[in-house]
Amino acid sequence: QVQLVESGGGLVQAGGSLRLSCAASGTIFSINAMGWYRQAPGRPRELVASVTSGGGTNYADSVKRRFTISRDNANNTVYLQMNSLKPDDTAVYYCNADGLRRRFYSYYENLWGKGTLVTVSS
Repeated sequence: QVQLVESGGGLVQAGGSLRLSCAASGTIFSINAMGWYRQAPGRPRELVASVTSGGGTNYADSVKRRFTISRDNANNTVYLQMNSLKPDDTAVYYCNADGLRRRFYSYYENLWGKGTLVTVSS
């Protein structure tokens, strides 16, 4: 069974840092893009950052120059380093794997993790 498992959320004061990790486990052949989304109470889920297998990155304007996404292709793991955190960053952060192909299968999937809560106090 293929799944995404996130870790690293928690409570931090404004201006602090956190590092989120997401590992995709199972018999995986390849993953096109991995990314992080977030959803604050009463708001829609939004893209935070994504990274392709080739290293191309994309960031939401609100996190540019504060957050850095990176990826370990060999271990199907993606990281999100979050610096200079603000109370507005408070949300549940979800890991996403897009274009995931399982070993011995020919189709592609889009998977979500269960989410990890990040709370930034003022």
